[in-house]
Amino acid sequence: MFELSQLRCFTTLAAELNFRRAAERLNMTQPPLSRQIQLLEHQLGVTLFTRSTRSVALTAAGRAFFVEAQALLDQAHRAAQSARLAAIGESGALNISFVASAVYDVLPRAITTAKRERPGVDIALLEMSTFEQVQALRARRVDLAIVRAPLQQPGLASECLLREPFVLAAPAEHPLAQHARPTLEMLHGQPFILYAHTAWQPFNELHTGLFRATGVQPEFVQALGSTLTILSLVNAGMGLALVPRSASAIRFEQVRFRDLPLPEGVCGELHLVWRDDNDNPALPSLIAAVRQAARDIYPPS
Repeated sequence: MFELSQLRCFTTLAAELNFRRAAERLNMTQPPLSRQIQLLEHQLGVTLFTRSTRSVALTAAGRAFFVEAQALLDQAHRAAQSARLAAIGESGALNISFVASAVYDVLPRAITTAKRERPGVDIALLEMSTFEQVQALRARRVDLAIVRAPLQQPGLASECLLREPFVLAAPAEHPLAQHARPTLEMLHGQPFILYAHTAWQPFNELHTGLFRATGVQPEFVQALGSTLTILSLVNAGMGLALVPRSASAIRFEQVRFRDLPLPEGVCGELHLVWRDDNDNPALPSLIAAVRQAARDIYPPS
């Protein structure tokens, strides 16, 4: 119907009410300015200005149109600015999926950093199982996934974010909760709460393999799907558990955490996964923030 350049000509003339001054502000001569105004009036089917040899004034239609024209120009400016900010990752949106244990320490630190450095980017958090995260990545519903096991699949980029030791979680009244230096062998015959294979395959296989390799045979009393649930049962005195050290940030009145010497390689891992064709300009800064959060927690040796 009309172009933004015509609106600029109109609003400038409406502000100056003088063709010469308006043309100077627009870096053009008066005849092209007059033609643009005439063309705009023809397209709208109304007279916007009354003209005489001595003065220019807005008509009632011109005054009404000025308000809307200025709003359109402002909106166009905001749209252009939004596009520029999105192109450099200063605005937009990011969706992060994560396993529950990532929220104990790493993710809160990373989000704090990301929001400080990119306040214009909206970050949405979605708790999902590893399987659900893979599906969400494939469907482009999430930009970044935080999982407990590497995902070596075509189209996905994956890196190990951190490795953290397991610690012993024991009921406060249990002898091992009072022991200064508990050992793995002390778990032999003790009631033990295991990660369920269906929900936490990496931890389940790591722990059962550890016990099998060392000959330690706890009494498995429960197999559960979340660290929080496991610690709830430890708090109730139902058994011992091995949990990632970051879980010690969770406070239960009757749970005590103790370091436990374990063979090298027996540790919990967090992995970052994203689509290798993800073109969200805000993603690299988010990945950098997550990496920095991990380094803050477990500095490189």
